[in-house]
Amino acid sequence: MSPLLRRTPRKKPAERTVTLIGKPDCHLCEDAEAVIKEVCGELGTPWEKKDITQDEELYRAYWEQIPVVLIDGEQHDFWRVNPGRLRKALGG
Repeated sequence: MSPLLRRTPRKKPAERTVTLIGKPDCHLCEDAEAVIKEVCGELGTPWEKKDITQDEELYRAYWEQIPVVLIDGEQHDFWRVNPGRLRKALGG
């Protein structure tokens, strides 16, 4: 079978990792965190929060886009997090 037609198994929500990249005192970051807590809590998906003010590499990469949401290390969203879109991306 062609590699292009071969399907890779989808990860279960509990096997994914969501990362929120933001900074303190950012209202959009607080809004994004609330959505992530709700969706990840429903699906059993682990999540973490990273502060761009504590990581120069993250600051250079994302300072104009925060909050930024990564799923398994790949950018999913920035500025505003849509709960339905996040849920769908996680397989829920």
